[in-house]
Amino acid sequence: MQALRIDPDATVTDLDLPAADAQSAIQEHVRSDAVDHGVYHRRDVLHIHGNGQALGLPQNLAAWALASAWRGMPLYPLAGRIVVTGRTTSGDLTALDDDLVQHSKAVAQTVRATLTEWRARPPASNEAAVNELLAYAARDVASRGQ
Repeated sequence: MQALRIDPDATVTDLDLPAADAQSAIQEHVRSDAVDHGVYHRRDVLHIHGNGQALGLPQNLAAWALASAWRGMPLYPLAGRIVVTGRTTSGDLTALDDDLVQHSKAVAQTVRATLTEWRARPPASNEAAVNELLAYAARDVASRGQ
């Protein structure tokens, strides 16, 4: 089953999860037995470390920007590695559709480029940084269709 892993450094890795035991493979990639599920797009599920915030795992800005763009609003912070799979209309896990793969990779690339740019030109405030990332992510998602 086609899926993606988004790491806190905004690296995206293509995954081929076993259909028979996808949940165990997801737990291994997220590095936790406690995996929360976030549905931010009608055709996807983000599998998130259930204790990532409490453990102080690094924020995952790429996954946060992607989920926020899909939802159309800024969301709560996401931490640690995140696996993205597809979702059927009945809620079952399935392969991630190609357009959502493109969204994920484009947003992650934009986050990496923006963070690099901020080293030379830091944003004026945290609010400005959030707004800038959200605008770029929304652009990336809109330019590749929903």
